[in-house]
Amino acid sequence: MRVAFLYNRSADDPAHAAEDECPERSPVVAALSQLGHNVFPIACTLDLEKIRRQLLKLAPEVVFNRVESLGGSDSMMAAMTLLLDSMQLPYTGNTTEALVGTASKLRVKQRLVQADLPTPIWFDRNGARELGGHSSNALQFSGSSKYIIKPDLEHASFAIDNTAIVDVASDAELCQLIRERELRSGRPYFAEQLIDGREFNISIMGDPPHVLPPAEIDFAAFPAGKPRIVSRDAKWNETSFEYHNTPRRFEFPPSDRNLIDQLTKLTLDCWRLFHLTGYARVDFRIDPQGQPWILEINTNPCISPDAGFAAALARAGFEYEAGLQEILNCAVSRRASKVDAPNNGRPSCERNPAPVHARRATHA
Repeated sequence: MRVAFLYNRSADDPAHAAEDECPERSPVVAALSQLGHNVFPIACTLDLEKIRRQLLKLAPEVVFNRVESLGGSDSMMAAMTLLLDSMQLPYTGNTTEALVGTASKLRVKQRLVQADLPTPIWFDRNGARELGGHSSNALQFSGSSKYIIKPDLEHASFAIDNTAIVDVASDAELCQLIRERELRSGRPYFAEQLIDGREFNISIMGDPPHVLPPAEIDFAAFPAGKPRIVSRDAKWNETSFEYHNTPRRFEFPPSDRNLIDQLTKLTLDCWRLFHLTGYARVDFRIDPQGQPWILEINTNPCISPDAGFAAALARAGFEYEAGLQEILNCAVSRRASKVDAPNNGRPSCERNPAPVHARRATHA
């Protein structure tokens, strides 16, 4: 197929986490080419008219969309799919509706609560406190509590480091810390109660969706007192302690069977609630009582060979190239379903897992 590969440069990405800074060396482009596709990389900015002209000239059969940020903010990524929608071009990953619906972590949490799905308590800059889903089991603020201060509209662990963890004695103190972060960065923030426990991420893909094997982040090497979080360093700083000491694991004892079943169900609940398509990842924390809490929904997760999504593909029995081909199949099938509604209006993606030969990845 003739494939347009859309990407953004790291300089236009607040977390400097762009996975394809140089498409000539991009493992995604290489894998698509190895599959026999003719791939044409296009660097994307907010100059949408320029991109439109390039796409019109190229006339691709499908667009592999890896634009994660535009204009210096992840909140703008849906501008690219809006352009593709207007041009009626099929594209991989989530639809504009899903990207817009999950751009704000706060809006995601509000919708989770409305659906009675578990998400930790949070505070906004004005001191509005919200209980997470399953309110009968919700964590309660009492005296001193630890929170993690997060940017509302950015992903890839942007601005997440040890200083993001705060221990406060009052609502007013917490709100002041949120405002200070906003003043320094010029971006909206909120505070979420820190769940001091295990961390999982679950990848999901296809239509109908199939949940890939769950991955747990192993913090065993962290010294006592060090916050057990997947910080920006853990994801992107190859010289850091965190990067080399946050491996993921896929092997679990029988005692975790019920927990894995809960995580699988919650992942599917999120897929349906936010009308996800293509592929996505859901991040969880598990409290000391074994209750899972939904942290975030990533509708455009990193798919480099050393990322978590690729590791889950390999664990499920996909070669890397086969996983990318299924992502392309889903895009084409979704477009076809709009034209002639095959299979009673439901697109189907052919699953054809190949034997695993890809290396096991370790970083999200």
